Amino acid sequence: MHRKFLFAIGVAIAAGAATPAFSQASKDDAVTIVKKAVAAIKADGAEKTYPLISDKAGPFVKDDLYVVVYQLDGKVLAHGANAKFIGKDMIDAQDVDGKLYVKERVELAGKQPSFWQDYKFVNPVSKKVEPKEMYCERLDNTAVCAGVYKL
Repeated sequence: MHRKFLFAIGVAIAAGAATPAFSQASKDDAVTIVKKAVAAIKADGAEKTYPLISDKAGPFVKDDLYVVVYQLDGKVLAHGANAKFIGKDMIDAQDVDGKLYVKERVELAGKQPSFWQDYKFVNPVSKKVEPKEMYCERLDNTAVCAGVYKL
């Protein structure tokens, strides 16, 4: 019995060691990083800050948390998880349920200074489509956003 117990503890420890070395971001983390990005854009300008936002090793990306900046017409100006989106008009982008999430996002940004939005998106860490909550703040004619995955 004692050996089985020790074996079970060993398996549990090994399983824990195999867990990815990242922490899932919280809603507070998303709000904090968006406010940090907005402050940087205001202080240093978009030309300097957008490349930092889009740098996967930069200060606006941590594990599954990253910042995205959209013009209110749906064009991506900065993207911390996928640089291929930068410069693209994403207004017609749909999630797996057919939700026009970028269109909804920029419409919400046009109506309110900050908000949360639900949709589904590929988690850059797990590579799986997962439910996500995106926090956004309007800054001039842009929406500065970061989201958390709901597991």
